[in-house]
Amino acid sequence: MQKPVRMPLGPFWRTVVWVGRVMTAVSVVGLLAMMLVTCLDVALRVCGVPIKGAYDVVRVAGAITIACALPVTTAMKGHVAIEYFFQRLNRRWRIAVDSLMRLLMIGGFLLAAVESVGYGVRFLKSGQVTDTIEMPIFWVPWLMAVSFAVTALVVVFHLVYPGRELVRS
Repeated sequence: MQKPVRMPLGPFWRTVVWVGRVMTAVSVVGLLAMMLVTCLDVALRVCGVPIKGAYDVVRVAGAITIACALPVTTAMKGHVAIEYFFQRLNRRWRIAVDSLMRLLMIGGFLLAAVESVGYGVRFLKSGQVTDTIEMPIFWVPWLMAVSFAVTALVVVFHLVYPGRELVRS
């Protein structure tokens, strides 16, 4: 496989990269929160004083962690790929299959973004909260929608500029 070409990015793509990096930082904070709450809850349970709402916090932080890690993971092409069958195709078929898959990914991520906004609106209107600590959760699907939209933009970059790197591994 050829090495990606590193060229300067325009202001729009630099903004996409910046948003992706901010989302990665949010993802790291979510992972840290899950680890801290889980460890503290286990330690305090031994003493007979569990943390109220630990499940709620870990559940929300897990959704945030997974969603916010998606744009940069996609930009780094860090997902699992089935190369065995793909490499058996000739160059023309590889380009066709790769382009089709990227178009389907863009459509899927944009659809997921739109649906996530709808879920957030429904959660807001119904007053949906977590079970134990009654934290409002309408904002979680909205954050996921932003993540899905940024991920779709990353895939657009890879489709429009094949062989160019958006972020370094």
